[in-house]
Amino acid sequence: MFKNPWFETVAEAQRRAKRRLPHMVYGALVAGSERGRTIDANTKAFGDLGFAPRVVGHKAERDLSTTVMGVETSMPVLISPTGVQAVHPDGEVAVARAAANRGVIMGLSSFASKPVEEVAEANPNVFFQMYWSGDRDAMVQRLDRAKKAGAKALIATLDWSFSNGRDWGSPMIPEKIDFRTAAKLAPGVLPHPGWLWKFAKEGRIPDLTTPNLKPPNGPAPTFFGAYGEWMQTPPPTWEDVAWLREEWGGPFLLKGVTRVDDAKRAVDAGVTALSVSNHGGNNLDTTPATIRVLPSIAEAVGDQIEVLLDGGVRRGGDVAKALALGARAVLIGRAYLWGLAANGQAGVENVLDIMRGGLDSAVLGLGHSSVDELNPDDLVIPPGFALTLGGGSAG
Repeated sequence: MFKNPWFETVAEAQRRAKRRLPHMVYGALVAGSERGRTIDANTKAFGDLGFAPRVVGHKAERDLSTTVMGVETSMPVLISPTGVQAVHPDGEVAVARAAANRGVIMGLSSFASKPVEEVAEANPNVFFQMYWSGDRDAMVQRLDRAKKAGAKALIATLDWSFSNGRDWGSPMIPEKIDFRTAAKLAPGVLPHPGWLWKFAKEGRIPDLTTPNLKPPNGPAPTFFGAYGEWMQTPPPTWEDVAWLREEWGGPFLLKGVTRVDDAKRAVDAGVTALSVSNHGGNNLDTTPATIRVLPSIAEAVGDQIEVLLDGGVRRGGDVAKALALGARAVLIGRAYLWGLAANGQAGVENVLDIMRGGLDSAVLGLGHSSVDELNPDDLVIPPGFALTLGGGSAG
């Protein structure tokens, strides 16, 4: 479809993904809830921040590497765990290979379409993600399996409130793909032969099961079967978070924090790190952009645990802005999924190269030699930009 498979921005990757994917698949990547205000706010807020570059004294060599929960990464950009990746037949394995080739950490969702063993083989630096779903015995079984596969940290995502209904309509995602379903979906799929050919060439159809939630004696549940279990599980308490952290027994990241009081409770529960996140705008719509609430949380707990951020990161410059406001690293989701849709593993590598190039340009222009030197003085911050939820001060 494209003479040159390389693309120079994430926005171009998104355009190519939209052209390549059936509308229901692309719609699942865009996702969001209700009016989509939070999705837009996440990206717009980065644009509201400016840089304050230096003209002389730039450093010829710049170090973009860091560690997250003790694991080395070539740059402070992690692959955020996302659910079933039916945009490409290799799914999470292709993403893991791309991340390994670029020296970054792979976050793997428990709702992924590929088993943790295959993903960890492709990239040893895997962080396994779980929701509070099922009974404790099932959760321990999933934890033990991830440990055995070599996962180096656990990500607990707890900010989901099952918001539904989108003003632009929700994509029709089937329970499973069979001949009858394929025939029903054909009008939407056939205009996208490139996507269809990828699966046909591999001799397979999109897999909508969740192998990492497979019980010891039974088949892997479908995505909606797993989603149903999750919906029916009573929400966790802070005591449950502490239990999960203790059962894991290793580096533990709590994802979904937007309030200072929650951040402090997370510290009390013994987490190693947290991610300032609103689930990419997929949770409660009109939740503020994560970059706006990051400074208050970093100020409150950043000297006790590592603080990460996700939501709206589309450029390496966005990464630099998050680091300047107190984040140790960021996680990206839609950006790499669009790359995967546009050009498979190479497309994910392309996105990571875009992030690295933009981050390096920012560190250079701001006169630093390391990402560790980024700070608020590097930014033009509009009055009232930072928000504090749940007490504390924004600094």
